[in-house]
Amino acid sequence: MSSQQNFTAGKLGRRQALKLGVGLAAGLAAPSIFNINHAFSQDVRYSGEVFDAGGAVLNIGEWGGGWEEFVRANLTNQFEKDFNCKINWDSSFPWFPKFATSGARNPVFDICNWNLPNLTQTKQAGDYFLNVDEILANVPNANKCWDFAFSSGAGITWAYQPYVYAYRTDNADKPTSFRSFWDSKYANRRGTYNAANGLYHCWFMACAKEWGKDQYDLEAAFKAIKDAMPMKISEFTFNMLTMMERNEVDMAVHIQGEALSLKRKGVPVDVWEWDSHPILTQTKTISRYSDPMQKRLAFALLNRTLNPSFLEAFGDEFLWRPTNREAGITEYLAANGTRNSADAASNFWVPDWDFFVANKMEITDRTNEIFGL
Repeated sequence: MSSQQNFTAGKLGRRQALKLGVGLAAGLAAPSIFNINHAFSQDVRYSGEVFDAGGAVLNIGEWGGGWEEFVRANLTNQFEKDFNCKINWDSSFPWFPKFATSGARNPVFDICNWNLPNLTQTKQAGDYFLNVDEILANVPNANKCWDFAFSSGAGITWAYQPYVYAYRTDNADKPTSFRSFWDSKYANRRGTYNAANGLYHCWFMACAKEWGKDQYDLEAAFKAIKDAMPMKISEFTFNMLTMMERNEVDMAVHIQGEALSLKRKGVPVDVWEWDSHPILTQTKTISRYSDPMQKRLAFALLNRTLNPSFLEAFGDEFLWRPTNREAGITEYLAANGTRNSADAASNFWVPDWDFFVANKMEITDRTNEIFGL
């Protein structure tokens, strides 16, 4: 296995064929009687128009808190009015157990927002989601995204940002390498996350890559994490920022945009991007077996999510970077050299999430043991 994967994808050769309404069945087995008769098998097409959904309910899985407040105010409240529908918002992560319990043919969500490790786990477990080509054929704004937005194979990545160490400039030295986190002066003043958090998943793989032979060296990662104890352990990134603001943590595993939002508030905080350059992505999937009206609404909501006006407003608020090539970079990031260009992610690294998922049970159990949970 390669120790590094570039966050890029090749040209999607079936795009044009899909737009012409052919090729969707390529490589699939002959449809069963269930597939022929079930509502999901009805042809669904969307091309960017507003339509009357007749009060239909769209079930979505999406983060809560300040994230939900912003997205409702800037996207979904107006969406409900324009399409005469109701958003049923569930923020009680994780999503995988809910999909597994309901089954692929009775999806708990019609559209869902993911971090890649959890998406990979669910994708491996069954035929839950439309593939990228099917989405591209029905979401006009998706065709304006850079090709790396399609690398998951099961959804569209709409926003991303690099992993960093956030550090208090009044208490901590600027990191000079990934290993700066382990400096003895940060004992019980450094912070990471519990084993359910996606930031911990990436940090674990980065630890293996830095301290071991490659990203697959589990034992090196476990030893490095044990050596970093004692640490402050948080469930969520916003909680970690609160601890930094209260001067309880000097250095923490984080993501660029959220950490810089604290700096923008005047807190003495800055960021250092890990030298292995992994990125956190936000990727939306559409359930294959949703009913036709819900599937069409999901296409419409994803299309609006990918609209530059929303992506730019979201970037201004949370400092995430857009994948739509026509969207602007928020002024705060642009002033620090960030650009929205074809090679913007050329140096970024995406850990092998298939490997992580295959070893997730062991990683979770042994991490909990190290953390005393």
